[in-house]
Amino acid sequence: MKNFIAFLSLIALVVGPCYGGSELSKINAQIKQAEQQNKKIEQQVKTSERDVEKTKKQLVKAADKVSDLEEKRSEMAKKIAELDAERDKITREMEKNHGRITDAASGILFVASHPSFDAENMRDYVLMSATLSGMAENLESEIQNAQEQVQEIEKIREKRAVEKEKLDRTAKKYAKEKNQLDKLLRTRSAQNEKLKNQQTVLQKKLRDLSARAKNISELSAGVGSSEMSSDARFSRRKLNLPVRGRVVVRFGEKTALGLKSDGWRVRTRGDALVLAPADGVVKFADSFRGFGRVVILSHKNGYNTVMTNLGNVDVALEQEVLAGEPIGRMNPDKPEMYLEVRRGNSAVDPAKLFNEQ
Repeated sequence: MKNFIAFLSLIALVVGPCYGGSELSKINAQIKQAEQQNKKIEQQVKTSERDVEKTKKQLVKAADKVSDLEEKRSEMAKKIAELDAERDKITREMEKNHGRITDAASGILFVASHPSFDAENMRDYVLMSATLSGMAENLESEIQNAQEQVQEIEKIREKRAVEKEKLDRTAKKYAKEKNQLDKLLRTRSAQNEKLKNQQTVLQKKLRDLSARAKNISELSAGVGSSEMSSDARFSRRKLNLPVRGRVVVRFGEKTALGLKSDGWRVRTRGDALVLAPADGVVKFADSFRGFGRVVILSHKNGYNTVMTNLGNVDVALEQEVLAGEPIGRMNPDKPEMYLEVRRGNSAVDPAKLFNEQ
C-alpha cells in the first residue's frame, strides 16, 4: 500500500506540469484517498492483533481455572471412591460379625436350654457355666464391635455426603468455565483460519519429515528451533508442567524397554488440559508413530519442548502461543505424556526447568 502511494506521488510530480489544475487535483485526491484507505487497513490490522492478544490472555486465565477445577473434581471423586471402598470393607466385616454374634447367641441358648443342677454332675455344671460365661463375654464383645462398625459406617456416609455436595457444587461452575474456554478456543480458531489456510505446503513438509524420522528426538531436531544464544536460560523462573499429573519416569532413568529416558513421563487424568509450558511457536502438531498426537513448540534461546499422547490438538502450525495457553487435551485412553526438552541437539533435564506437581 505504501509503494502504491509513492507511485501515485511520483506520477503527480512527473505529470504535474503536463496537466491542468483539474487533473492534478484528481491525482492528489486519489493519493489522499489511498492514504486514508491505508490508515484504515493499518488500524484494522492493529485492532485484529489486539483482539488476538486479548483472546490469548483470556485463554490463559480460563485454562488455569478449568485445570484447577478439573484437578479438584478429580480429587473429590477419588475421595468418594476411597470412602465407598472403606464402607464396603466395613459392610463385609459387619456381615462376618453378624455371623459370629449369631453363633455365640445360639451357643448360649443351647446351654441355657439344657441346665444340669444335679449334684452328681457338678463337674459338668461348672464346665457348662464357664462355657456360658465365656459365650456371654464373647457375645458382648461382638455386639460392641458391631455398634462401633455401625457408627463408623455413619461417619463414612456423612463424609461421603460432604464430598458429594462439594462435587455437585463445582459441577455448575465447571460447566460455566469450560463453556467459556470452549468459546474462546472457537474464537482463536476463527482468528487463526487465515493462518491455517497458508499451511498446506508446510504440513506436507512436516509429514515427510515425520515419515523419515526414526524417533522423537530426530523429529524435534528436524522441525528446527529458535537461534542459539549465549543466554542459556529457558525462563527466569521454574515453570509449571504443561499438564497436571505425577512424574513416573524421570530424566536419565531406565524405561520399560531398558533405555535411558531423555525426558519425563507424566501420568495424568484422562482428557486433561494441556497448556503451553512457555511462550513459543508451534512447529509440529500431528500424529507420530507410537506417540499419539504430538506438539512441538520452539522457544527462545534454541529450546524445543516435545509433548506427546494428546487426544486432540487446538493449535495450528506457526501459531504463536503464550505460557499457559491451552494447546489441546490428553488422550483419555493413554493418559501419560512424554515430555522432552531439547536445546540444539542435546536433551535437557526437565527438572531444571519445571516444578513437579
